[in-house]
Amino acid sequence: MTPPVSTSARSQAAPQAAYALLADGTTVQLREARPADRAAVLRMYEGMTAQHLRYRFFGSGRRVTERSAERICAAGRRGERALLALVGDEVLGSAEFHRDPDHPDTADMAIAVADAWHHRGVGTLLLEHLAHLARNDGLRAFTADALAENTALLELVADIGLHTTRTLDGTEVRCLISLDPDENYLTAVDSRARHADTASLEPLLRPRSVAVVGVGRSPDSVGRALLHNLVEHGFTGSLQAVSRHLATVGDVPVRASVEELPEAPDLAVLAVPAHSLAEVAEQCGRLGVRALLAVSAGLDDTEGAALLNACRTHGMRLVGPNCLGLANTEDGLSLDATFAASAPAAGTAGVAVQSGGVGIALLDALSRLGIGVSTFVSLGDKYDVSGNDLLQWWEGDGRTDMALLHLESFGNPRAFSRTARRLARHMPVLTVDAGRSEAGRRAAATHTAAMATPTVTRQALFTQAGVIAARSLAELTATAALLHSQPLPAGFRVAVVSNAGGAAVLAADALVEAGLTVPELPAPLIGELARVLPGGASATNPVDATAAVTAGQLDRCLRLLDRHGAVDAVLVALVPTAVPAAAGNHPTKVLVPPAGHRSRPVVAVLPGQEATVRMLRTPGTPGDAASGSDAPGATGDRAVPAYADPTTAAAALAHAAGYGRWRARPAGTVPELEGTDPATATALVEEYLDRHPQGGWADPKLCGALLDAYGIAQPPWAWATDEEEAAAAARALGGRIALKASWPGLVHKSDVGAVRLDLDGPEQVSEAFRDLRGTFGDVLAGAVVQPMAPRGTELVAGVVQDEVFGPLVLFGLGGTVTELLADHAARLAPLTDRDVHDLITSPRCAPLLFGYRSGRTAQLPALEGLLHRLSAMACDLPQLAEAEFNPVLAGPTTTMPLDVRIRLLPRAAHDPYLRRLRERPHPGGER
Repeated sequence: MTPPVSTSARSQAAPQAAYALLADGTTVQLREARPADRAAVLRMYEGMTAQHLRYRFFGSGRRVTERSAERICAAGRRGERALLALVGDEVLGSAEFHRDPDHPDTADMAIAVADAWHHRGVGTLLLEHLAHLARNDGLRAFTADALAENTALLELVADIGLHTTRTLDGTEVRCLISLDPDENYLTAVDSRARHADTASLEPLLRPRSVAVVGVGRSPDSVGRALLHNLVEHGFTGSLQAVSRHLATVGDVPVRASVEELPEAPDLAVLAVPAHSLAEVAEQCGRLGVRALLAVSAGLDDTEGAALLNACRTHGMRLVGPNCLGLANTEDGLSLDATFAASAPAAGTAGVAVQSGGVGIALLDALSRLGIGVSTFVSLGDKYDVSGNDLLQWWEGDGRTDMALLHLESFGNPRAFSRTARRLARHMPVLTVDAGRSEAGRRAAATHTAAMATPTVTRQALFTQAGVIAARSLAELTATAALLHSQPLPAGFRVAVVSNAGGAAVLAADALVEAGLTVPELPAPLIGELARVLPGGASATNPVDATAAVTAGQLDRCLRLLDRHGAVDAVLVALVPTAVPAAAGNHPTKVLVPPAGHRSRPVVAVLPGQEATVRMLRTPGTPGDAASGSDAPGATGDRAVPAYADPTTAAAALAHAAGYGRWRARPAGTVPELEGTDPATATALVEEYLDRHPQGGWADPKLCGALLDAYGIAQPPWAWATDEEEAAAAARALGGRIALKASWPGLVHKSDVGAVRLDLDGPEQVSEAFRDLRGTFGDVLAGAVVQPMAPRGTELVAGVVQDEVFGPLVLFGLGGTVTELLADHAARLAPLTDRDVHDLITSPRCAPLLFGYRSGRTAQLPALEGLLHRLSAMACDLPQLAEAEFNPVLAGPTTTMPLDVRIRLLPRAAHDPYLRRLRERPHPGGER
């Protein structure tokens, strides 16, 4: 269930206006109604048929519509909201709710859509945003009354994805709509967003007509280069140019201004000075242009805001500014709107990059490897179109089978994660993990004017979404070559076959260091291999086939390894020798099977080659190894990637194995938790922030109350503000006692000597409290009195609320050495059962929880429950800036935090899945 939103969050969270996409890709504005909108709302009603008015009002007449317009335009307070959908000044639809005085968590809802805008998703979009407003107002359900014959409204409610109960009363139907945004609802929103997004990208990525604006006098200008590539690389649509300096450019018609174009192109490519971009965009919008590609750089904040405003006002999608351009190689289009030096080769990889230089390098590498691109987009400063948009395009374009991304920052990573996770179930999604170092993050922030993302957060995103994150462009292309040409490995076991013992050793080391295994082979397989290899060969793993191995012998060896289930992949390391080559029988000839395919991936390591990676292909096909060329033309399983170094090959195999394991695992689920009370937790947080408007560290009593609200077990404890209270608490608790000082902002108690352990009885506790008071004076707010805990493994569980990424949950080895050893794993919340399993098993200390060296096994279900409850707390409470449970005692009978710190800040609730477009430039971010 969605928890109530705090008062401080409510005042900030509800967007006053937003732009979003209808089902056909049209951009509309959504905002709350104002008194000045009354006439526009009435005009919408006047354009509706009598039947549609009867459906909306159960009657008709001027008085009815006037009262409705008055009510809509007077709303705008908690429990009374009205939204309008507009294009320009035209009202396309309205949606309103009014709180039921008898049921404060429920409101009556009504929707109206102008007749001319039916069946375009206006009502659905309005209902999504209206539900968002209602949740922020603390509502949990809508009621909606409809005539039984009003199938349009009933279908809208049924298809929205929210749980709905219907009750028939004569000719009327009453719908009770739960506002809980469960997985079914989010999946429905995903589907609608995908269809709307791809429809809006059609004029951008499949334009029927293009105009290049800003074609300069110099043949070396960017505008001339863009126009040249469009012409020379065979764009099949209508092409025009705009130039103040030229009357003609070859056979392309040229106009002096955008206003003089005879018709509006689908796509306008803008290569004009930065200070002119917004004005030219406005001209394009008035003409009816549907999409813009802005390659210009150097916009200031005012110019950027004006450019994006023109795009939103006129419903144009925008790539850029500050980018290389875009390309689509599909048959019948041949769109190359880039100023790259060469045309992108047609293929099946979708590519989206922020850096133009990275884009050029990837285009060259993919062309050389024979992979090619389906669609290429240089996103630049990402004012509008982002990597998330492109993932959704590739999901349904019918051509792309691999997605390659270079993103230096994220704006809506949770929406990106859902899209990437869905796409990665069907095709590999690869990226470069850029900005891992502080210097790299500074460079990324300077290059894209974007906030850099902490490495651990970004890596958690990639891991959970199944995104393959390479550490360099070379590693990215090396992995892409393997995934393009080979089947996915079923596991991490690799056989090494070589014609030189030293090369085999280097390969085995590289594989193990990359996280793969080089297992011993079973005796029957060793015997079979020995019979097909030359005398003197070693058939263990690694397999040393010796320099005398022939092509036929190597082929039989590879067939045996492929048929047997002992390994999941084979790495063949071959150094140049003259022995078999003299007879024209070099082993490389059989690395690529002449027909059919292998069931396990095979990669080659050829230390003598110059390229980091190239494709070996069946002799006779375009780009075969014999010709020394890697030109496109080979089909997937008729090629084998060959690497110059075993480290690169091992990294590619490790990425493929990890991705294969991720795909083979069922998607995780977020469990329903019993015994949680988010309403109480929200009230506690609101009360604290009312008293501390700037936020701060919660005291132990508030921390304990929040843990109680989420059913997180705690040891017995008491709060003491003087030595008498401390002694009384010790007497009541019994046994040996721990005394922990507390004051606002105290972080590491042990570091400052604020903990007294193993105290025996009330007298020692009283004396210890006096000692703490003497040491810390008036800063001491009090102390926590606890029984000494039993033995167990000390862990840490924590959460950090990132304003962009949302809550990040951390888990690992705790106690006083947690920062020194840094043995932690992290995942983004909400945590699924798979995420929790990975959190517990990923740290190096994990064997301690499973009885390492006859130790005691921890209560794993209780530990899993603690992490799920911490995740739920962080998701429910956006004001929870950070929390740390350290240590968490994990033993065979006890799993509980012994020390808790929670920091609260006045933060707004944010719905990352609400469909909306960027409202202002924030270079580098995702939608």
